[in-house]
Amino acid sequence: MTDTLPVLYCANHPQTPTSLRCNRCEKPICVKCAISTPTGYRCKECVRGQQKTFETALWYDYVTSVAIGSVLSFIGSRLIPVLGFFTIFLAPVAGVIIAEAIRLVVQRRRSKRLYQLSALATVIGSLPVLLFDGFFFIMALSQGSLGPLIGLVWQAAYTFMVTTSMYYRLAGINLRN
Repeated sequence: MTDTLPVLYCANHPQTPTSLRCNRCEKPICVKCAISTPTGYRCKECVRGQQKTFETALWYDYVTSVAIGSVLSFIGSRLIPVLGFFTIFLAPVAGVIIAEAIRLVVQRRRSKRLYQLSALATVIGSLPVLLFDGFFFIMALSQGSLGPLIGLVWQAAYTFMVTTSMYYRLAGINLRN
């Protein structure tokens, strides 16, 4: 009698030997395919299938989240010329406010697409002011002045920080997909 286990090969990478199995479907998986969950390792297919059961957004949630994200982001971007340096501290707060407003209106329903569309709406809401500042920077640059550059930098910083903080607040940080 031998105590050696049979050699298993990954279901997705047939040349890769492995001793791991998905704890849900028992499919052999290599370390590249394994996703660590609180209950053990799972294959990407099982994790994806499990995530789909938690997507509860309705069709009108997408419309309302886009409207709220773009309008609130636009309002916040209008305050940037007044805030200046404080944009660094207040843009993430604005992102959290936008995320919580969206979460409240969609009644905590969730979907990966909902989070992505909300982030896109947040960017689009801040674009008019960013493009307006960019236009003035180009005009000033053609006259040899760099004056409006700082306003453009703060607007770009606001767009980046408000969007990322809104997305991660709304979706939660998910490092593995």
